[in-house]
Order: sequence, then C-alpha cells, then structure tokens
Amino acid sequence: MTIRNANGWAGRLRFGSLRLRLVAVFAAVALTAALSVSGIAYWLNRDAVLTRAQNSSLDDFRASMSRNAGTLPATPPCDELRQAAARMAQGTQEYAVLLVSGSCQAVPDPAAFSLTLVPKTLRDAVGRARPLTDGNKDTYHLYWQRTTVGGRPYLVGGARLAGGGPTGYMFKSLAAERSDLSSLAWSLGIATLLALIGAALLAQAAASTVLRPVRRLGDAARRLGEGHLDTRLRVTGTDELAELSGTFNSAAEALQRRVEELSAREAASRRFVADMSHELRTPLTAITAVTEVLEDEADSLDPMMAPAVRLVVTETRRLGDLVENLMEVTRFDAGTARLRADEVDVSDMVTACMDARAWLDSVDLDAPRGILVRLDPRRLDVVMANLIGNALKHGGAPVRVTVRTAPVSDRVREAAGADGTGRELVIRVADNGPGIPEDVLPHVFDRFYKADASRARSEGSGLGLSIATENARIHHGFITAANRPGGGAEFTLRLPIPPDPDAAPDEADPDDPAGPAGPAGSAGSAGGTVPGGGATDGGRA
Repeated sequence: MTIRNANGWAGRLRFGSLRLRLVAVFAAVALTAALSVSGIAYWLNRDAVLTRAQNSSLDDFRASMSRNAGTLPATPPCDELRQAAARMAQGTQEYAVLLVSGSCQAVPDPAAFSLTLVPKTLRDAVGRARPLTDGNKDTYHLYWQRTTVGGRPYLVGGARLAGGGPTGYMFKSLAAERSDLSSLAWSLGIATLLALIGAALLAQAAASTVLRPVRRLGDAARRLGEGHLDTRLRVTGTDELAELSGTFNSAAEALQRRVEELSAREAASRRFVADMSHELRTPLTAITAVTEVLEDEADSLDPMMAPAVRLVVTETRRLGDLVENLMEVTRFDAGTARLRADEVDVSDMVTACMDARAWLDSVDLDAPRGILVRLDPRRLDVVMANLIGNALKHGGAPVRVTVRTAPVSDRVREAAGADGTGRELVIRVADNGPGIPEDVLPHVFDRFYKADASRARSEGSGLGLSIATENARIHHGFITAANRPGGGAEFTLRLPIPPDPDAAPDEADPDDPAGPAGPAGSAGSAGGTVPGGGATDGGRA
C-alpha cells in the first residue's frame, strides 16, 4: 500500500508546525536582510543627495557673492546692495538671498526670506573673525546649516566678505530632495515587502519539498501502528529523504514478516492447546469415572491407601477443570465463543447461582426482582461463580452482592456501540477481607497470575478471573477490581442492557461443553470445584 497525502493549507500552517517555523525563519532572515540593505541604501542615497544639493548651492552662492557683492564698497548704499541681492537671487540654484551691511538689509522677496529665519548660531559663526595662520588663509568663512521651517526642510548658508564688505545669506528649499528621498524610501519599502513575500514563497516551496516526504512518513507510521502492515512509501529520488523512505519500507517489511511469524506461532500454540485439551478429554472421562468409584469405596479401603485415593480424586478433578478452562480460553482466543442469549431475571439468576453452590447462607444478596436483561445465562453464571467464590475464599465475611441498573457509562457505550438503551446492569461483589495488594491489582485478571508465587499448588488454576473477564467482554461489558475505603475488595461487573428483548438468540457454539443452562446450571469451566457443583478461581491471594 502506497501512502500519499493531500492536506490543506490549514493543516500545513497549523500553529507550531515545522512548516510555519520554516516560513517564519525564512521571512525573518529575508526581512532582516532587506531592512539592512534598504536602510544602508537609503542613508547612503540621502547623504549623497543632500550633500550634492548643498555643495552645489553653496558653491554657487560663494561664487555669486564674490561676483556681485565683492565689487561693492565697504559701506554700499542700500540701492546698490538691493541690486546685488537681486542679481544673486536670479541664479539657477533658486535660492533666496539676503545682504546685510550696517543697518541696511537687502532682500528681493521679504515674504520668502528674512534675517529672523537665520539661526542665531549661524549668524554668530558668520560674523566671527578668525586669526590668520598657516592653516587659515581667510578671516571669514562660509557656514551652512540645515533647518526646518513650517515642517519643510531648508538649507541656510552665510558668509561675510573680507575687508569690511557686506554679509550675505542664502535660503534654499530642500523640498525637491525630500520628495526624491520619500520616493526612494517607498521604493525600498516595496522592495522589502516583495523580498519578504518571495522569501515566504521560497520557504513554502522548500518546506513542501522537505515536509511532504516527512508527512507521508508520519502517515505511514500511523497506519503501521494501526495494524496495516502492508503500508509502504513510494521512493523517489536519491537524496536523504529517499533513503529514509527506503529504510522505512525495509523496516515495515521486516516487521510484517516478524508479525506473521509470531501470528503463525500463536495460532499453532492455540491449535496445540485446543487439540491437547480435546485429546485429554477422552482419557479424563474414563479416569474421572474410575476415580468416582474409588471415592465411593475410599472408606472401605486400606487406611494406608485411602489418602492416596483421595489425592488422586482431587487431582483428577483439578486436571479436568484445567482442561475445560484451557478449552474455554482457546475458544475466546480463536474468536469462536458465541452467546446463547435469553431474557432472564438477574435476581433469580444470581440467587440460583448461589443456591447451586450452597452459598445462600454466606452471602448477603441485594437484588431487586424485575431486572430483565437479555444475556447468556451460562456465561453470567460463570462470572458470578468466580467473583462470589473468590470473595468467599480470599476475602472476609460477610460477602455482599448488589444488583442495580444505572445510566450507561462511556466505557460501556464505547464497547457496546449501537447496542445500548442508555442503561447498564451493574453487579458489585464486595467482601470484608484484607483487600488486594496495590501491586497485584493491575494483574488480577491476567491468566495464570497468582498473588503469592510460592503457592504453586493452589486450588485454582489462575484462569477463572480471566475467563470471567472474557465472558463480560463478549457481552460488551467489563469487570473492574478495587479496594474499598473501609477495607476489603470489590469487583464490579458492568453489562449493557440490549434494547430488543425479542431478538433471536445467537447461534450456539458447537464446542461449548454445556447447553442452554438455566440459572442453576453448572459453571463448568470457571475454575476449581466447590461444594455444590459450582466453580471459582483460586488465583487471588
């Protein structure tokens, strides 16, 4: 079986998924790189644009100052000063000009530029004379400053002519440069966004290339865990992921072979146990008949022989019970066990079970009549014989049995599927003994398990409770064991109540040793024999 996967985007980009982390990492790297490159490019272009604009304007202002104001006298008339300022303002750099000489201020457009727009620090620097040195050949220098007026950027520059000439200031708008820089910033932002989208698409493509085989591998492993041992992956390419798919196929093939071998061995073991049990039944029947005769004559035998005869009788019965138990277990393992359902009054059923084993005086029964349930009477008899017999043998008196109905529990509903009415049968068997050790509780229903390993020779075979569990499971129910808070153990049987009391009974199992027994029928294969013909398990210490 080849696995293919076609999950949607919601599953692919679920929170915390590897795909989302890859996309996030790629996007973060791309965003960091794009922001870094865009930031560096912006600041380099900004510096270049502003430096070029200011140098061009200041060089033109210096040349125009020398050309137009340098020929003026030290204290020129205001008219000549205004004419020189007008000539300077007509240059190609489009800046406003202000010439100051004494109390005269010449400006072609007073509304666009005035001395108040010149920062005081710039005015002080322009008017400060510097001593002449080898490194300084001029008394006055040209100074500039970028400023903002009314939210708009401007370049302000100023210089004073040597020899007592006028002082000139220029005022140039940098709005065009700011517009160019804004356009550049938008372009870089769009480029960054495109780079981020491209990185996300590349990450998605890379993640799909890597994660698609990983997802197929996960689906294949899940199906393999569900028991589909023929699951295989389609191997394409020669990369590491293809090698991983090939390794998975090899492991799955080896696992399938191993499971088939184990299944064959298990089936052979079940057949061996079943065949052995069937083969033992014939000689056991003859031996049992002989032992019954010997038991009747035990009192008239030699006193030295009587104990041996009684031992043979006891062990023969134990062997017979063990054979019956093994046959019952093999039927459950092979899936051939069937129910012979009939509608019974549970109270009468439990009473008959105890009466057949002479337990009525030893058990406190709380079972209201009228609880009619369709079930297999023989199998319920087996279950109750085990639970009550164990409570009497290993627990403490008084043993209390309660029968009730209750709303169906989730576990029973899940096991019963659609075969439920919303009610379930609950039977509790409680004793007042020392309880079950905590380390034993998880194993009380295991086959051949005994709490005291040193008691190899006990009356029970260790199969009774496991068979009781299987009988409950075939009814779509279960049995639980727990210790009561006040002391003692409590076993609880829960069975769903079928909705159709008129349903036809299931086909009988031809291998069942007992027919449709009534409430007082033999418990048969439940465990060791007790007075009264019943059977219990001796496996709980």
